[in-house]
Amino acid sequence: MELAAVNHPNVLVVDAGSASLHLTVYDADGRELASDDHAEPPGEDTAALIESLLRDGPPVDAVGHRVVHGGPRLVRPTPVDDAVRAELARAAELAPLHVPPALAALDAARGLLPEVPHVVCLDTAFHAGLPPAARAYGLPSAWTQRYGLRRYGFHGLSYAWALDRAARLLDRPADSLHVVLTHLGGGCSACAVRDGRSVDTTMGFTPLEGMVMSKRSGSVDPGLLLWLQTSAGLTAGDITEALNHRSGLLGLSGTSADTRDLVRAAARGDEDAAFAVEVFTLGVRRGIAGVAASLDRLDALVFTGEIGEDQPEVREAVCAGLGTLGVTGGLAPGNPPGDAVVSGPDARVPVLVIPTGESRRVAEETRAVLAGEAAGR
Repeated sequence: MELAAVNHPNVLVVDAGSASLHLTVYDADGRELASDDHAEPPGEDTAALIESLLRDGPPVDAVGHRVVHGGPRLVRPTPVDDAVRAELARAAELAPLHVPPALAALDAARGLLPEVPHVVCLDTAFHAGLPPAARAYGLPSAWTQRYGLRRYGFHGLSYAWALDRAARLLDRPADSLHVVLTHLGGGCSACAVRDGRSVDTTMGFTPLEGMVMSKRSGSVDPGLLLWLQTSAGLTAGDITEALNHRSGLLGLSGTSADTRDLVRAAARGDEDAAFAVEVFTLGVRRGIAGVAASLDRLDALVFTGEIGEDQPEVREAVCAGLGTLGVTGGLAPGNPPGDAVVSGPDARVPVLVIPTGESRRVAEETRAVLAGEAAGR
């Protein structure tokens, strides 16, 4: 298909997570034309699922793929060819829970739609311009250069969408804002944005660093992990599995990785559930306060992600403990139906809730790449 002929494409967005697959077709105005969601990662039936959507849904002119990690060389939305596919395969070991399922879905979609342009949209791209000091680890420079060690940052598609929506809500240009965005979901992170650019974030070389998450530990003293290997006898595989699958809210509570369950259980007197929520919200506050140190001021605090947009108790607990940043509690109860300011009219720092829009952002970036390619022909 000639890209120049695709003026207003319907874009199929393939969003493959570590435990889910979301397929959505958007028209040129961002309207959802068809969708199919599955609570299982891509597998042997992925091609059949995509084929079913294509058979029953509208025609598709392009496919946008959300990929969590692009590695050191893929730093912007990029048309897919075999060289790009190989580069993504090399990045898979940096996000082993996320990239392999995305590649399985990418291969299935390319097999079904070989004549349609495919574009990968990367969560790491939003942070590609992190200042050198913000992306560096305090490690020997020989290691850094030899192994390419750096902070990559994640949730970039969510942050790009939330930043744009927050700017509209505040009626200010995005490139004039100093804000902290926090994405709270299965994975959790915070990002400081100065004048429209990411300047600090809590996730690093992999999506395991930073805040306590649903099932992931977040940052842990590296000396503790070394002790578990050298003194307690745990293998690297044991530790990897526990940090990624049995830690976070699930590990602390012993019962659930879902804040909704834990908030209800805490209200019934479950002390372990209450403690898990307390550790989680403290971790979110630490993350927000830490990245805020990279800003000159704080124009707004923005919540997005499933927990960020759907859990008012968590938002309240986080904001009530951020008085040193000028953020206060007393937020509007319940969940707003869309983009909203949930802090009071006299709040020194507005608190915003923006429903996550990663899939729509992928569709936008895919169209932008196609338009640029067509213009260059």
